[in-house]
Amino acid sequence: MFGSESVAADLLAQVRWRNGVTCPRCRSDLTVKNGSYGHFQRYLCKNCDRTFNDKTGTIFAHSKVALRKWLFSIYAFLRFNTSLRQLQLEIDVQYKTIYQRVERFTKALDAPSLDLVGPVEIDEVYVSAGLKGRERDQESRSRGLSTRGRGSYDQDKPPVFTIVDRGTGDRYVIPAKSADESTVRLLLANREKEPLTVYTDGFRAYDPLDVDDAFDREYVVHGDGEYADAD
Repeated sequence: MFGSESVAADLLAQVRWRNGVTCPRCRSDLTVKNGSYGHFQRYLCKNCDRTFNDKTGTIFAHSKVALRKWLFSIYAFLRFNTSLRQLQLEIDVQYKTIYQRVERFTKALDAPSLDLVGPVEIDEVYVSAGLKGRERDQESRSRGLSTRGRGSYDQDKPPVFTIVDRGTGDRYVIPAKSADESTVRLLLANREKEPLTVYTDGFRAYDPLDVDDAFDREYVVHGDGEYADAD
């Protein structure tokens, strides 16, 4: 998948700078290419006169482990729920190192930064954690869910939010540890203007938006057979 460090470096640059290169220190876009740092492009910020590279300010910065190994680990961990012990064998890295890096990545997932124009549609689904990590030459084992109904990260049934920004056409799929008011507010925190029109279902975590002047909430009640708003 990530056959070489150059391929991994190119992928990181494409994802990180999809909206243009900006300085991690002062957020200026007055930047120019300034040589390289190993397989990674280095830049010079003309605003603060600092240099940085594609990894600066990310969870991959200062790591001696190859980026292609980290990208593989994150993909396997999220896509197949591969255990950290199995990843330790796959990429030949100490367990403590893998644990610390994956923990930093999952924490970053909990606080995404979205630039919302609106109107915005937001909904949540609960995804079964599926199969446990597969050991070498062994079949995966089913992971039984401990509870029914709405779940959480700790209950092996993590919530996944889907957000559609009608103003830009952007769509986001964001896993979270819980589906509560604080998570909803984090997801909707970066908005271009207020009030932000938000379309939701009748889930109670969205109810506080009704009394917040920063939002104009419209919602449907699935229990009444509604699944789409006329707008």
